[in-house]
Amino acid sequence: MHIIKHFVTVTRHRRVVRKHCFKAGLIWQGLTHDLSKYSPSEFWSGARYYQGNRSPQAREREVLGYSAAWLHHKGRNKHHFEYWTDFADGRKVYVKMPAKYFAEMICDRIGASKIYMKDKYNDSLPLQYFENRTDKDSMNPQTCEDLHYFLTMLKEYGEKYMFKQLKQFVKENKKKR
Repeated sequence: MHIIKHFVTVTRHRRVVRKHCFKAGLIWQGLTHDLSKYSPSEFWSGARYYQGNRSPQAREREVLGYSAAWLHHKGRNKHHFEYWTDFADGRKVYVKMPAKYFAEMICDRIGASKIYMKDKYNDSLPLQYFENRTDKDSMNPQTCEDLHYFLTMLKEYGEKYMFKQLKQFVKENKKKR
């Protein structure tokens, strides 16, 4: 069990994501991001499967064949595209993410890349993760297209420009509700 290391990693991740959420104009989401990771069902699993260089949920999947912590987490955190999956007429429906949760997802992906990659982080890594490890077939097509667009923007123009555009995206889409 790596209780302290896991606690520090989760707390550092939340701090990085909070900073990014603030840049995107998401104050409340920055303050409340990933609080479920401190719940017993997520925290103890994270401490048990902690590795320091990737999500403990990946190791839990290797050991158990699934991650109970992930099932708990994705069902309570709207910034994961998996949260936005429903069933209608016997088929899966992938709902387009509301802009504020979509923006938080981007902040989360950048934050996770920074925490796990440490000094090896660069602005192309979140896009690489998206292209190589994201199950794009289980995501709403518009959400997928928008995510690729913003992560490409991050890679090509950097954080400052991308967060400015992301904040504008949230503002414009808030008006459309």
